[in-house]
Amino acid sequence: MEDNTKQPLTADASLYNGQPTDTGSSCPSARLTSCTPSISKNKGGVSVENVPFENKQWFVLRVSYGRIIKAKALVEANGLECYVPLRYKEVRKQGKKRIITEPLLSSFLFVHATAEQVETLLYEIKVSTNEIRILLSYYFDHTSQRQDNPDRNPPLTICDEAMNNFIRLTSIKNPHIIPVTTEIIQYKLGDMVIVTEGKFKDIHGRVARIAGQQRVIVELFDEYLVATAYVPREAMKLYNRI
Repeated sequence: MEDNTKQPLTADASLYNGQPTDTGSSCPSARLTSCTPSISKNKGGVSVENVPFENKQWFVLRVSYGRIIKAKALVEANGLECYVPLRYKEVRKQGKKRIITEPLLSSFLFVHATAEQVETLLYEIKVSTNEIRILLSYYFDHTSQRQDNPDRNPPLTICDEAMNNFIRLTSIKNPHIIPVTTEIIQYKLGDMVIVTEGKFKDIHGRVARIAGQQRVIVELFDEYLVATAYVPREAMKLYNRI
């Protein structure tokens, strides 16, 4: 069945339906497991800079309420690469500052696979469980139609460039990286820029003002937006796609 609903993002901490993971005083890697893409450029393992695998795409899958960890485990058990972006949050416990992590987008899982692999995965999950709620399902591209059926939307996929940019941003261990909605954004310049120095170097997006601070906004799909922390004007330049 086609999905025609949207879930707006908020800028508060209520993004995870389960309990956030307490990581202690230091930030962990943004990778929940070794199956999650890395932003490093190592010759071995997975990197966001790798040459795209033939026929593989980044699929956006919707996860049923509160079960993103279970969904991720099932995807990895099938040998597929997936990514769960994390949000890093500062909290105080017994007077000490700690960093905890929680899923940034609690209703979505990103899977890097072929269309056939994803179709098989969703079918096997459906027939192998007796649960009323479907654990994983397609999230559809509401901006286009299927060639073989113009009345339906195709599954949403994210291009490698956009996904690499998103992974790079959400892998930075900074509690000021937040999901935002268009309602709270005050666009100052609106220009597409690339950050040239600092923690957010090489992130590209649109300049905006949020809570009185100049930030760079990365839009992944359907106005699902993530904002960097403050970025000074001198640390960015106009971004021209080649």
